[in-house]
Amino acid sequence: MAQTTVAKQIEALRETIRYHEHLYYVLDTPEISDAEFDALMRELQALEKQHPELVTPDSPTQRVGGKPKEGFAKVPHSRAMLSLDNVTSEEELRDWDRRVRQLAGPGEEISYVCEYKLDGLSMALRYQEASDGAARLVMGLTRGDGMVGEDVTTNVRTIRSVPLSISAAKLKKAHLPANFEVRGEVVMPLAAFQKANEEREAQGLAPAANPRNFAAGTIRTLEPNIVAQRRLDFYAYFALTPTGENLFTEQSEALDALTAAGFRVNPHREAILSFNKLMDYINRAEQDRAALGYEIDGVVIKVSSTALQQRLGYTGRAPRWAVAYKFTARAGITQVEEIRVQVGRTGKLTPVAVLTPVSIGGTTVSRATLHNADEIERLGLLIGDWVKVERGGDVIPKVVEVVDDKEHPRGHKKFQFPRHCPDCGSDIVRTEGEADYRCVNADCPARLRESLLHFASRGVMNIEGLGEAVVAQLLDRKLVRSIADLYKLDMAALLSLERIGEKTARSLLHEIEESKKAPLNRVLFGLGIRFVGERTAQLLAEEFGSMDAILSASQEELERVNEVGPKVSQSIREFFDEEKNRQLVEHLRKAGLTFTAEKRKKSSQLEGLTFVLTGTLPNLTREDAKAKIEAAGGRVSGSVSKKTSYVVAGEEAGSKLDKAHELKVPVIDEAKLLEMLE
Repeated sequence: MAQTTVAKQIEALRETIRYHEHLYYVLDTPEISDAEFDALMRELQALEKQHPELVTPDSPTQRVGGKPKEGFAKVPHSRAMLSLDNVTSEEELRDWDRRVRQLAGPGEEISYVCEYKLDGLSMALRYQEASDGAARLVMGLTRGDGMVGEDVTTNVRTIRSVPLSISAAKLKKAHLPANFEVRGEVVMPLAAFQKANEEREAQGLAPAANPRNFAAGTIRTLEPNIVAQRRLDFYAYFALTPTGENLFTEQSEALDALTAAGFRVNPHREAILSFNKLMDYINRAEQDRAALGYEIDGVVIKVSSTALQQRLGYTGRAPRWAVAYKFTARAGITQVEEIRVQVGRTGKLTPVAVLTPVSIGGTTVSRATLHNADEIERLGLLIGDWVKVERGGDVIPKVVEVVDDKEHPRGHKKFQFPRHCPDCGSDIVRTEGEADYRCVNADCPARLRESLLHFASRGVMNIEGLGEAVVAQLLDRKLVRSIADLYKLDMAALLSLERIGEKTARSLLHEIEESKKAPLNRVLFGLGIRFVGERTAQLLAEEFGSMDAILSASQEELERVNEVGPKVSQSIREFFDEEKNRQLVEHLRKAGLTFTAEKRKKSSQLEGLTFVLTGTLPNLTREDAKAKIEAAGGRVSGSVSKKTSYVVAGEEAGSKLDKAHELKVPVIDEAKLLEMLE
C-alpha cells in the first residue's frame, strides 16, 4: 500500500475514533458498542505499528505514554489560579451582590453566569499550534500554590474528555486561536470512585475518603496507566490567551466556544440578571445534586462581562467578580432501631444502622453506614440512640454523632459484633492493626460472585466466556455454590441458561477444562487470598513448589519468602486455617487443577545487598533488572538510604542519584550490575 494511502487511512481512523471518544466521554451519547470501538482502536494500533514514522503525539493510541522521569516539574502559571471567596447563606450572597453593584457604578447592568461548583481539582491545559493549523495539547498543570503548578501532562493525556488535538476547522467554528489555555476542573465520577474503592478493598487497602481526594491523588501518581484506569473527567470553564488574558468578552461566550471546540463543559449553566433568579438557580442545584453522578458542593457565580471583571479586580487572594455559594451539609436527626452487619464482596463486615425513616435533602433515608466496630465505639452508640445523619452523593448516609439532650434520650442496648459470618457461618478474623472484621471463606455466598469473576479472569485462570452475565445466571439457578462447582458443569447445565447455545456451551466447557493446566501460581492467585497478588503468588509457588507445602507452612516459614512480610503471612495463614477454604482446595485438587510447581533454584551472589534503580538502563527495563537482582538473592528498594548497597543509574537519572552522592553510596551502571550477576 502506498505511503500516502496508508497515511490517509490512519488519519481517517483517528478522526473516527476522536469522533466516538467525543460522543462517549464528553456528550454521553455513544453510537457504537465498546467492542466496535475497541476494534477501531486495534486497527489503528496495528497500522501505526507497521508504520511507526506516521505516529503523531495527538493520536488516540498515544494517550498513555511513559511515566515522568523523577516526579513532576514545577511550571509558573500564565496568571494566578486563585481560590474563590465563599458564602453560605442568602444574606451573605446578597451582601456580595451589593458590593459588586457598588463597585461597578450606577447604571451598570450586571449579568451573572451560574455554574455548578464541581468538587474536584483545578487544572490548566495549554495548547499550541501544529503545522496543520490544529491546536495540540502540550502541557497540563495542577493549581499548585496558585502561582506555580506541577506539570502532569503525561497523566492529563489519559483523561478521555481532554482533546489531544483540536482541528483547524473546529477552532474556526469555536472562534478560538490555535495557541490558547483552558482552565477547568478534574473530577472523578461517582461510579468510577465506587469501582476504584471496591478494587482497593479487594487488594486489602483502605477505601478512599471521597472522590475529590482520590482524583487529586490519582492525577499526581507517577503511573499514567493507573490514571487511565480510574476514568477521570475534565470540565472546562475558562478560555485564556497564552499570557492569561480572557479570550472572550463574556464568560457565557467562552463556555459556548469551549463546547464547540469539543471540551466537556458542564451543561447546568445559566445567565442570570436578577438576585431572585440567582437563588432559584441555587435551590434547584441543591435539589438536583444527588442525581448528577459526580460531586458538587455549591454554585459558582461569575460576572459575565470580562471587561467588568477587570475593573472589579481582585482582593489579596480571590477575585471580586466571582463567589462560591457553598451548600450546607445535608443532615437529619433520627433514631437507631437496630444494627445489622452486611458482608461485602471482599468479605469485609460492615455494621449498618437501621433508622426510623427520615427525609434528608429530598430523599428518605432508612439506613446509614457505621463503617466498623471502632467507629461504633468512638461514637459511643447504643441501639435506640438518636443520631445525626449526613448524606453525601458519593457514599450511603453515615452517622456522624449521637444526639444527647432532653428531647432525645439515650438508647438502652450495646451492640455486640458477631463472632461468625452472618452469611455463611464461618469464623471471622480481624488482623492486628486493622479496623475491619472479615470473612475469609472464598465460597461465602456474599463473596461468591466476585470470587468467581476473579478466578475466571484473564491473568488468573483465563476462562474465556465466564463473564458477569453467565456467573449471575449460574448463581441465580444455584448451579454453582462454590468456585470448585465450575468443574462440575456439563452441557445440560449450560444449555439451561439464557442466550447460551450449543456452540457457546461447548466453548465454555473447553475453556474450563483448559484452565486445569494453569500453573500453581495462577491457582493460588485465583483463590483470592487477601494481599496475595500475581507477584506474591509466583514467589510462593517458586519457593514452596506445591500447594500442600504452602498449606502447611507456618507464618515464620512464609515470611522467609522474598516480599512476604508479617501482614501477608498472617493473611495467608488465616485463609488456609479456615476449614471451608481447605475444603475448597481439596475439591479443586479432585477436579484436577495443577498443585505443583518447579521450585526456584536459589542463588546467593547478591545475598544481603540492597539496590536502588534510577534512570533508563540501556538494555534492561526496571522490571527485568529487579527480577534479576531478586533471583540472585538481592533486594530492590524504592529509595536511597545509608543502608543502600548500590545505586544502579541509567540515562537521565534524577534525585536518587543526587541522594546517593550525598550519602556516598556506590553508584554502578548496567554493565557492572550484569557483571555482579555473573
